[in-house]
Amino acid sequence: MFKLFSAKKREKKGEKKERFTVFVHPLFLLFGVWFYVRGQIFLFFTYTAAAVLHEFGHAMYAAKIGCRLNRLSLLPCGAIVSGDIDGISLSDEIRLALAGPFLNAVCAVGFVALWWLYPDAYPFTDMAAYACAALAAVNLLPAYPLDGGRVVYCIAAKRGGEKIARRLMIALGILFCGAFFGLFLWSAFVRLNVTLLFFALFIGAGTFGNKPQYQKIRYDCAEELRRGAEIKKVAVRKDCTVKKLISYLERGKYLEITVFDEEGEFVCEITQSELYAVLEKANIYRPIADYLKDFC
Repeated sequence: MFKLFSAKKREKKGEKKERFTVFVHPLFLLFGVWFYVRGQIFLFFTYTAAAVLHEFGHAMYAAKIGCRLNRLSLLPCGAIVSGDIDGISLSDEIRLALAGPFLNAVCAVGFVALWWLYPDAYPFTDMAAYACAALAAVNLLPAYPLDGGRVVYCIAAKRGGEKIARRLMIALGILFCGAFFGLFLWSAFVRLNVTLLFFALFIGAGTFGNKPQYQKIRYDCAEELRRGAEIKKVAVRKDCTVKKLISYLERGKYLEITVFDEEGEFVCEITQSELYAVLEKANIYRPIADYLKDFC
């Protein structure tokens, strides 16, 4: 996850600064050693890079809906991001889950297009293309902590409630964990594949662990103003949602919002700093009109 709106969050005076952290699981290192011993360390790094790219896809959509990533965990068969997304809709959570596989798929297609234009590039990019395609496909499996599991959970929650969704995900998690473990046992008699064991443990941990989530963005534009920033002006009606206003934020620019009523009459102006204050308490799906009393 990548465009992190800086690796640390500047807080109000006197509060501790929160940094974006990367946790490397010991089994991830063991997995790397296993690939090194087998002479496949480049393959290991390629899949790790594809996994980080995958999380960057989540980061881009998370930023769009006012969430940020505060922790990336590298595990033997993938990566998980954590935080808090209380308050976002199930529909947005589905889009958030699909953003990662989508970016991997786009990159895989891009590599194929590159081969079409420049065939000589194939030997240098084939492994990256296959890694991106594999991660896109595998992450659509309907089991936690994979993105497909999050999508199925949200759809089930919308149709039958979260209690039923949780039961469904536990059942699917046990099913897929058992399936991959069974494949690992079978591989022991054919050609040992330790990756299947790690993947079974990965799904088992996701099924009975905490759901991967995100955290709302907290901004501080003091550094940008110190360097000097271009002003970006946007005019909206007061029924514009906070989520829509977040989409106008642009790195390196200072946002000024002019708010009008339904008849086109001027209501007030909101600065980027004031918008950040709104984000501390706002439901991003509510119109900005609900929070204008603090500024107008």
